[in-house]
Amino acid sequence: MDSYAVVTGASKGIGRDIAILLAKKGYKLLLIARSATELKQLNEELQNGSLYFAVDLSEPGAAKKVAEFCDKLQVSVLVNNAGFGLWGNFDECNIEQQLNMLQLNINAVVELTHYLLPQLKQQSSYILNVSSTAAYQAVPTLAAYAASKAFVLSFSRALRVELKGSVSVSCLCPGPTDTSFAHRAGMDSLADLAEKFNMKPAEVAKLGVEGMFKKKAEIIPGFLNKLSSIGARYINKSLIERITAGLYKK
Repeated sequence: MDSYAVVTGASKGIGRDIAILLAKKGYKLLLIARSATELKQLNEELQNGSLYFAVDLSEPGAAKKVAEFCDKLQVSVLVNNAGFGLWGNFDECNIEQQLNMLQLNINAVVELTHYLLPQLKQQSSYILNVSSTAAYQAVPTLAAYAASKAFVLSFSRALRVELKGSVSVSCLCPGPTDTSFAHRAGMDSLADLAEKFNMKPAEVAKLGVEGMFKKKAEIIPGFLNKLSSIGARYINKSLIERITAGLYKK
């Protein structure tokens, strides 16, 4: 039976490039995202008999539908990549949109991982959860988003210890990346700032996949991103928060 890699948020950006890399390594893919059109296009490009399943993982119960679809597959890689952010002061952002974001960034990761673990534990398997450098500090105007990514990082590290010897768990923590993230978050006015630091999604995906197969706990692409994560650990939190507040001021 073919070994499958499940990749969420696979229609564009980092998720798309991760899917392409895994296909080159011989995996069949189960591509997950909202857009059936974009998934079909990617699947046709891969031309390796992969599958796709269009579903909005921010909707309650969606992760279970994916897991049920996986019952007939042999899954040995799970990439929890789907997620988005919302930019603005917490009290000014629509609460329903924020809850929708948390459902996708946190609940879908937890649910899909839990549903697929019995299958993953049957063979040598890998989980790659995609977090962010925002996980290393509080970020004013991205408060709920940064907190959700801190959850993903903490969850990944704990799960890594629990599953040692059966499933390798890694967490990819990219910084600014040239994807549609900023546009969806409503951060177009910061485009000039982002361009100075953006990495290409293909480069981030390559480092993420390599780190996953090397069984690294945390993968932080880019020297500046590594430096900022180290700084967040040792520099006074209040100072870091003031700096990030200035950078991301709305």
